[in-house]
Amino acid sequence: MDIIEFDVRLTRDEELIVIHDDRVDRISDGAGLVAELDLAQMLAFDAGSWFHERFSTERFLTFSQTLDLMPPRMGLNVNVKATDADREVLVPRVVESLAQRQLLRTAFVTGSEENLLVARRVEPEVLICSNLPVSRCVEMGCQLLQPANGITTSELVVEAHEQGIEVHPFYADEAAEMQRLIDCGVDGILTNFPQRLQRLIAPTALNQDT
Repeated sequence: MDIIEFDVRLTRDEELIVIHDDRVDRISDGAGLVAELDLAQMLAFDAGSWFHERFSTERFLTFSQTLDLMPPRMGLNVNVKATDADREVLVPRVVESLAQRQLLRTAFVTGSEENLLVARRVEPEVLICSNLPVSRCVEMGCQLLQPANGITTSELVVEAHEQGIEVHPFYADEAAEMQRLIDCGVDGILTNFPQRLQRLIAPTALNQDT
């Protein structure tokens, strides 16, 4: 199953917006912290020209808009970028949205340990993914492990698999590193170049997390 990874943050007026950075400066014509901007301000920014001028009409998407775009049965890796200031608002709203859309079987939540504990408290059935040691993942009830690619070894994969935990390293963009991770027995790979990974693994059935 292909999986799409994206990050969710909370705006000043407590709306859910999809953006990796805590500031808008790097990937838009705006400036400032997401937490200090209202949704209307966020949606007015040009969020595409930084990549190429032909994307100048692109805007940030809300969490709801992003879910609307997803193909049926697409796997979702939802990284909740909650902080101490907004954790009790952002995490429950993300998890509740996934539950309402009946996505708990195809989506999982990742983020800090604190965020994952809130997610599991809100919805015991939600799948959670961590980058913590396997022993802590077992204690928390994680179904997935997302280690840095540099520390991913066949031994780590075996340890996780023995506990029923899938391993999806973050990340690999070069074919040689992709192949090394595949040889380690991982279940998926986060990459910025999914087509490169697809060409490498065809016709095998490894997941391609994007």
